[in-house]
Amino acid sequence: MSVVAPFPGPRDRHSLTAFDRVELQRILDLYGRMVAAGHWRDYAMSFDRDVASFAAFRRTTERPEVRIEKRPQLHARQGAFALIGEHGVVLKRGHELAPVLAPLERRLMRLVRD
Repeated sequence: MSVVAPFPGPRDRHSLTAFDRVELQRILDLYGRMVAAGHWRDYAMSFDRDVASFAAFRRTTERPEVRIEKRPQLHARQGAFALIGEHGVVLKRGHELAPVLAPLERRLMRLVRD
């Protein structure tokens, strides 16, 4: 006969890793400023059991320029947050989100002449 797949309940949703409200607000704030500066045009988010990921794209059809990942299993070791470059190289890792996003924040700074 037919097999009925159970609909994921509330218990299954809590097993996913996700960014909390403050973390997501900080990431989306940076994304908005990068869009305004002309660096990024699109983004994607992925939530899995082990990792939550935010990917930023220059163009939709390319690989992501950067990925911001949260892996709670690494919190006690290297830090839960990682900034990963276009070719998969870990650019920065840490326990707090702000220092991990610092290299991207520096891109937005411009020197102003007197």
